[in-house]
Amino acid sequence: QVQLAESGGGSVQPGGSLTLSCEASEMYQCMGWFRHTSEKKREGVAAIYTGGVRLYYDDSVKGRFTISQDLAKNTLYLQMNNLEPDDSAMYYCVAVGESLMQEYGCYNIFRGGFDPSYWGQGTQVTVSS
Repeated sequence: QVQLAESGGGSVQPGGSLTLSCEASEMYQCMGWFRHTSEKKREGVAAIYTGGVRLYYDDSVKGRFTISQDLAKNTLYLQMNNLEPDDSAMYYCVAVGESLMQEYGCYNIFRGGFDPSYWGQGTQVTVSS
């Protein structure tokens, strides 16, 4: 089972930036970030597919967040700029297993908020003035 370890969360003011990192014991074809808000809402934030194809961004983060990966370091990143209070949430690095990806597709898992196969422990992001 893959191990995912996030880091980089914190508290920032609106308009600020943070970069989340996720060190993985192995990289999967379909990986990305989910977030859970204080209102218990779970949503897919961004997904990246094998070869570095940036497959999905939630509409609320387009133009502000960038997902990337460094295969040499087995690390996934989420660069978050111009942060807003609504971005406050626990952010989770996730990996999608092959069978789940074959059944639903990488894009649909993040777009539809389906439960990915593997989750990290999460890192808290708080945006407030």
